[in-house]
Amino acid sequence: MLKKLTRLGSVGIFKRCIHDTKVGILGVPFECGQPKKGVSQGPDAIRKAGLMEQLSAIHDKMDIKDYGNISYTVNRELEASVPNMKGYAEIVGCTHEVSKNVEKIMKEGRMCLTLGGDHSIAMATVDGHIKAKDNEVCLLWIDAHADCNTNKTTPSGNVHGMPMALIPYELSDYWPHLPGMDWHKPVMSIRNVAYIGLRSVDSYERLIIEKLGITAFFMADVESYGINTVVNMALDRIDPERTRSIHVSYDIDSLDTLEAPSTGTSVRGGLTLREGIQIMEMVHSTGRLGAMDLVEVNPHIGSEGDVKKTVEAAIHVILAAFGYNRRGYRTQDTLPLQTFPPTRQVIQ
Repeated sequence: MLKKLTRLGSVGIFKRCIHDTKVGILGVPFECGQPKKGVSQGPDAIRKAGLMEQLSAIHDKMDIKDYGNISYTVNRELEASVPNMKGYAEIVGCTHEVSKNVEKIMKEGRMCLTLGGDHSIAMATVDGHIKAKDNEVCLLWIDAHADCNTNKTTPSGNVHGMPMALIPYELSDYWPHLPGMDWHKPVMSIRNVAYIGLRSVDSYERLIIEKLGITAFFMADVESYGINTVVNMALDRIDPERTRSIHVSYDIDSLDTLEAPSTGTSVRGGLTLREGIQIMEMVHSTGRLGAMDLVEVNPHIGSEGDVKKTVEAAIHVILAAFGYNRRGYRTQDTLPLQTFPPTRQVIQ
């Protein structure tokens, strides 16, 4: 009983009132971590669909600042320095800037929403979050794929399939020296990481998940337990004391292809949009969300209707993360009490 009281008490450290929510939006129009053109247009497509307006409509006192899209320089001398990592020089230049910007936004007291771009940027968003919060961070990786290949195990050389292998210190020995990446120090433990939505995992990735005991919920687990139980179990395992800032790295391909067709590596049999939204509603309800990535929306894939459906799905997920409630809001959450006339007592 004492343990339960302690854990419940710790929630209060982080609990935010929706009225005081401060959000910083960072666009990362990056596509060199994978081969399909167009994913760099994801951030602006999401913005043009009304992201800022819809976030602002959650509550008129939300403080939202768009920091625009990052820019970066590339040292071409690094290009061939690491075998089987395509676009390595671009990766180094982009991720360093992403990490610095995420750290800056969070140190200004804002939750950071990063719009990708491909998923290779997530090793930098997590790095910036860790630096802003002194490594008191846990990570939910919502994805159809495990993204934990190294340059020695990847069948493609595409870096968007590697970021999770670059984040935890338990996998640091699996890498060669990475020139230009000295700013990135893997310090997070794999014990503070959980996957949700996996259904397309390479044999090496499965070996790593099982060998290291990574918390991983495949789609079969979602079907067996239900998404509510899966999210609760994931958070229990990666943050049992309820004290860590939560980072959510959300690949839109975690959703089923019918829900989000405009993405580069879609896999049928994924999360429904309702499940995808519920994940973020539950994370929001903890009061501990620190940063979120929404990646792999590609407006160049599919029909105009496909793109619209995918972008709308992304916005629904984001809104849930920052307080939109499908139940609606209680009167005291949105309007002053004096707005309503006093209740009249009826005398029988």
